[in-house]
Amino acid sequence: MTFTGKLSKGGPSRDFQYPSPPIHILDDYSLLNVLSLCRPAILDESEVDNDRFLEGGEWHRERWWYRLVQVCRRWRYLVLESASYLRLTLVCARGTPVANMLAHSPPLPLVIDHHYDKYHDITAEDEEGIILALQHRDRVRRIRLRKSVPILQRLVNALDSEFPILEFLLIEHQRYQWPMVEQNLSLHLPETFRAPHLRHLLLMSFAVPIGAPLLTTMGNLVTLSLNLIPPSAYFHPDALLQRISVMPQLEILGILFNSHFPTREIERQLLRTPITTRVTLPNLRWFGFQGASAYLEALLPQLTIPLLEKLQVYFFNQLTYSVPHLQQFMSAAGNLRFNTITFTFHYDFLEVMALPHKGARMYTLSMSLGGRHLDWQVASAAQVFHQLKTVLSAVEHLTLKYDRRTKSSWYTEADRTQWQELLGSFANVKTLFVSGDLVGQLSGALQPGEGESPMELLPELQELSYSAIASSLNVFTPFVDARQKAGRPVTMNLP
Repeated sequence: MTFTGKLSKGGPSRDFQYPSPPIHILDDYSLLNVLSLCRPAILDESEVDNDRFLEGGEWHRERWWYRLVQVCRRWRYLVLESASYLRLTLVCARGTPVANMLAHSPPLPLVIDHHYDKYHDITAEDEEGIILALQHRDRVRRIRLRKSVPILQRLVNALDSEFPILEFLLIEHQRYQWPMVEQNLSLHLPETFRAPHLRHLLLMSFAVPIGAPLLTTMGNLVTLSLNLIPPSAYFHPDALLQRISVMPQLEILGILFNSHFPTREIERQLLRTPITTRVTLPNLRWFGFQGASAYLEALLPQLTIPLLEKLQVYFFNQLTYSVPHLQQFMSAAGNLRFNTITFTFHYDFLEVMALPHKGARMYTLSMSLGGRHLDWQVASAAQVFHQLKTVLSAVEHLTLKYDRRTKSSWYTEADRTQWQELLGSFANVKTLFVSGDLVGQLSGALQPGEGESPMELLPELQELSYSAIASSLNVFTPFVDARQKAGRPVTMNLP
């Protein structure tokens, strides 16, 4: 085998050739090493977002070896004889003729992936194929399903025994489907289901008792995510602590209760039942919680996570927030860094995203506060972030976005005091960007009143940017002029 080309150096071109040894002269060991390099990364952190990372990456890439075995007989024998070394699997996805594949393929581990085809209705053939694949319990390595609740329950019923090599199990229902399903739905795993080597367990809307035998045998878990836990499966923080205390390898933990939980009843239970268990999770890097702030405040003092890098907190809609233990917990997490923070005011909730540095792709804090009225969202954020201001003292870049689209009957402007209380939590901010729909309210909040110093809010601010229509081009001028007179000028930019 040779490569040919043209070579020219100050004169006429001349042909040249340089030899390359044919690949077939490589010994089996060397060829196998070459073929192993063809295996793509199933989970590439540089390419995926948070959800894709949590969900395990691009499983369709597991078909990487299908074409290699068609090159020649030697490659086919070498690849199949090294199936364990190359971690070969058969992929059962939408449109896969599972019965035919199982009948004419070697007995390799199975990957069942019906997750990213959410815009396609499952066919009777696909459903039969999934159930057929699940009957080969000793070969199923990974399962990922996202379907409607009735279909899921039929498929889940097939998990009625032990799956000895199962490593990854993700089951979630389609949240946006028509007709709409009941909000308090719940799914159930068969009591006989076991997976002794499971490392990643992600379930949505499953009524899994925290003391169920399924969880008592999962000391190898690296990921545990229980999402939209129905009220019937509620568990006390002490029960949760006892269960995760035997999961020292956990790197990702998500406990997200359904928003229809009776918050007052939870608070009463927390007062009645003491918490006695303390837990250290030495390998945990990502912790997510959704529920009442009282539950999280009861849990955090008993939980030590020395290597925490990413924190998600989604609070139910509440009148008041008291989060002193959250503040202490975040202060003790030495790997949490906050430099840039964005508040996005949506139609029915406020989203907060904090990054370790400007331009970072991965957040260190993601927070959500319920409520439809804009003034409610601002007041809630002011309560929470006033208590967290010590932790967030390093924030230098602040963005306020408006994503409510229309000013419906739920729209109520936040007053000047509410905005000032929120802005007062960020004493070291150097740059501020304000979305156009918030310009009027923020300009009024920043403009010093009679007897007020222009340095009381955002004293370190150096740059102010905002999107605006013609009628609001100069609304920040009084604030900028006041800062100029105070000897702390602010540069004003219009994008």
